[in-house]
Amino acid sequence: MNIQRKYSLPNCTLLLEGLSDMTRTANFQELRPELSILVNAECHLSNYDQPISGGREFFESLVRAVSAYAQEVLSNIPNPQGKKFEHQNSELVELQKIDSNRHRLIVHSEITADNQGGNNNPGQPLQIVLNTVQLFDLVEAVDQFFADSQTLPELSLELHPVHRSYGGSSQILLKQAIPATVGVSSLAVAAVAFSLIPAPQIRPPQVKPEIQSSTSTPTPTASITPTPTTTPTASETPVTKDLEALLKTVPEITDPSQLRVLNRQVYNQIHPAWTNRSELPEDLVYRLGVAADGSIVGYKAVNQKASDAIEKTPLPKLLYNPANRLPNEPIAQFKVVFTQKGVLELSPWLGYAKTPEVTGEKITDTSKIKDLNQKLYSTIRQNWSVTPTFAKDLKYRVAVNKEGVIADYEPLNQVAFDHFRETPLPQMFQSVYGSNVAAPDNKQPLAHFQVVFTPKGELKVNPWKGYK
Repeated sequence: MNIQRKYSLPNCTLLLEGLSDMTRTANFQELRPELSILVNAECHLSNYDQPISGGREFFESLVRAVSAYAQEVLSNIPNPQGKKFEHQNSELVELQKIDSNRHRLIVHSEITADNQGGNNNPGQPLQIVLNTVQLFDLVEAVDQFFADSQTLPELSLELHPVHRSYGGSSQILLKQAIPATVGVSSLAVAAVAFSLIPAPQIRPPQVKPEIQSSTSTPTPTASITPTPTTTPTASETPVTKDLEALLKTVPEITDPSQLRVLNRQVYNQIHPAWTNRSELPEDLVYRLGVAADGSIVGYKAVNQKASDAIEKTPLPKLLYNPANRLPNEPIAQFKVVFTQKGVLELSPWLGYAKTPEVTGEKITDTSKIKDLNQKLYSTIRQNWSVTPTFAKDLKYRVAVNKEGVIADYEPLNQVAFDHFRETPLPQMFQSVYGSNVAAPDNKQPLAHFQVVFTPKGELKVNPWKGYK
């Protein structure tokens, strides 16, 4: 299974690609599979078009160099470990101080000759000058990696806290560094600046699902228990328990209106990413864990066939890095079906407890709504010139602001999802916001309407009366 992990900061992104060691992984699809075999590592820095990339040796050298250098430059205490790495011929990555706000990142040619577009002389090392903000973002990205227990869990550093006997702590340097790092993780900065906490420690051995005891099965609750199409085997049961244990540790999002919004956000992520919609062995069904901002933080196949065919779906590439999540962040559960016919189906795992409502402040003045109704009809009618190819009515919820400018639109049935490009709605929306994938964060009052496009070319616009 090809797995990606991304650790993103404003000025630096680490992208790791690799595989899961199947000899160490349960057969049933894990909530978030372990990346245990690193194939490629990329470091994307702001203001540089080409990433720095390489294999495992490059990545290990990068994290060693960054951790050692950060301790030295931010504490103003010479780090003997950094000097040791610097003089080792085997080290592919080095960091050197230029001045108080500039740092030189050096990557030797063994890994840059083939993949650095800007390095025309493969005999010379690649040198990149970082400012302090870029350096701190790189440090934070490395810190996020070490906080992620599902990525290269056996990788650790042999660094130790730098003792104050190596030099005096400079308060002047620290005062200079803090303003340059506004927006950077305060924990990471404080940790390396004062050198009072150790560099990343060796992780304790992770208890693998396949060796967990199956003698005490937790009592499932209605909010987390699926109805699988097949009975899991003995080797799959611990993973099911592990997933249920995770869901029991965080609040669950159950508000119907919030679930409706998240349903749209998740659909808008999966639908364009599912590019290969053929050769499915059967309908593939998965349970998704979704954070309050719409990020997909986990998935689980409901049966073995769905687990085996996971690479035929875009789910592995859409997973959000849990290292960036807040503690006890609420999670919503959804059911996603990749059908053999190429149709994507998404709904809350347990459905809606009651009819959802449109969120946000609404325009309620009757005369204003009547005026906006006519204005929206005229705008759509003037821009709808495509001959319909659909056989059923396309139904949408469309919202406009007080000037009649489109602010949001939402398909209400599957045929509306499939044929939205035959309507003028995406063009109208994109002309205002530059994208037709998701609605902008707009706090102004809106008027909502149901818009219907019929196969006969008829257009119907009526005030919104709610979801049915």
